[in-house]
Amino acid sequence: MEVGIVGKANVGKSTTFNALTLLDVPVAPYPFTTLKPNRGVGAVRAPCPHAERGVPCTPGNSKCVDGVRWVPINLIDVPGLVPGAHEGKGLGREFLDELRGASGFLHVVDGAGATAPDGVPATPGSFDPAEEVQWLDDELIEWVTAILSRDFLRLSKSIELVGGPVEELLQSRLTGLAISPGHIAAALRETPVDRAHPARWTEAERRALAKALLRTSKPRWVAWNKADRTTPAALAELTERIAPVPSTPTSAEAELTLRRAQRAGLVRYTPGAATFEVTDPEKLNAAQLRALEEIRGILRTWGTTGVQAALERLVFDGLHQIVVFPVEDEQKWTDSKGRVLPDAFLVPAGTAVRAFAYRIHTDLGENFLKAVDARTHRALAAEHPLEAGAVIRVVTRR
Repeated sequence: MEVGIVGKANVGKSTTFNALTLLDVPVAPYPFTTLKPNRGVGAVRAPCPHAERGVPCTPGNSKCVDGVRWVPINLIDVPGLVPGAHEGKGLGREFLDELRGASGFLHVVDGAGATAPDGVPATPGSFDPAEEVQWLDDELIEWVTAILSRDFLRLSKSIELVGGPVEELLQSRLTGLAISPGHIAAALRETPVDRAHPARWTEAERRALAKALLRTSKPRWVAWNKADRTTPAALAELTERIAPVPSTPTSAEAELTLRRAQRAGLVRYTPGAATFEVTDPEKLNAAQLRALEEIRGILRTWGTTGVQAALERLVFDGLHQIVVFPVEDEQKWTDSKGRVLPDAFLVPAGTAVRAFAYRIHTDLGENFLKAVDARTHRALAAEHPLEAGAVIRVVTRR
């Protein structure tokens, strides 16, 4: 799974990306510091089941800290988009195409309204952040509409001629966009188009379908960044105005500062926590101590910096992902090497156990016999839906 970090220039996208990945890509208070996409790995949190066994786990693909599993997730930070990006302005079409494989978007917005459309800093309140949310929505819709419309008439007439399903046509046009047949089916149910005669679809109907496809396949979560430069009341009003698009107040600069300080051993801080502790004040100069006190004020006002929460809410609430733990010994919860709960997988809620077996390895799916719930030792049929935190053994024919 990949999450795209999107928005206009100079709103804190790269700072958010750095905070989540600590890759330290360039940031600066002027437009277009990011000139090509940055890719890295962040993580989302889930309870680790090892405490139920009373033994420590042996993490393989994800780390465990104080009983919390940090499950990796791919992130891509694209350069700042500008109005008209879908038409190629500011290399926008190239940047949008980098997002084809993204499952969802974390949309970073300057919640203080202090960034112009072209990314130039301005006085807080100079611009309406809610308009930026609508603007990106329009850009994404036009982008998908353009992809959908390429050679659409010829292909749709061909489908009509042979009597093929319209889903086949759409799947061929949307290859590489991480849009599944299920997403297409859901979008078609929402869009009043003549499924038997796609050649008759108007541009407006294709645009409506593109909007439904984005809603079903690539959910968006808004991060109201620079929350420390505005007020809870102002962001609450913005949140109401952009509904039903969900959002979270964030301060990416504060989160990045804390993560870097934690890595340097200057503070004790768990990403996403509401507090931190300075380990040795004598190692910090006056400016550093003042900066940390300002961050304490941010945490008192907002609870957390919001950065980790925004990513997790997109993944768990927007993308409806759950964490599942495969094992090879349902008695000891170990793999073949004796490692306890070595791996954690993100999968869509309700994923069937056989589909999960394919996710682990093709051979497991093809030779699937049954699965076993390691907690209850109950056998599970191929189509049994998985639940969050499940510990599962896949049994094969060989």
